[in-house]
Amino acid sequence: MTCKHALAYGGFVSDVYQALAAEARRAILDELHDLDGQTLFELCTRLTMKHGLEMSRQAISQHLDVLEAAGLVSTERDGRYKFHYLDTGPLRVILDRWDL
Repeated sequence: MTCKHALAYGGFVSDVYQALAAEARRAILDELHDLDGQTLFELCTRLTMKHGLEMSRQAISQHLDVLEAAGLVSTERDGRYKFHYLDTGPLRVILDRWDL
């Protein structure tokens, strides 16, 4: 592993760990695992009803941005709607590091 690769990998893994650090972001990932392809409105509703997390749409949107930047969430637009999807690829990279 070259030094540059180690730095890039370390930054990537660090982003994933930081994204997973917040309880609200883990709840968002749980909801996307249960029902993939949700809009912001759907996620807000499910987070309030199932997890008791009463956050503004803006706060949830910011959490989604962090998850997307870490590669854990991908999005797709369909007209006015933006759908969010769970992407476990970054987690597999972490597991592969220790051959799990």
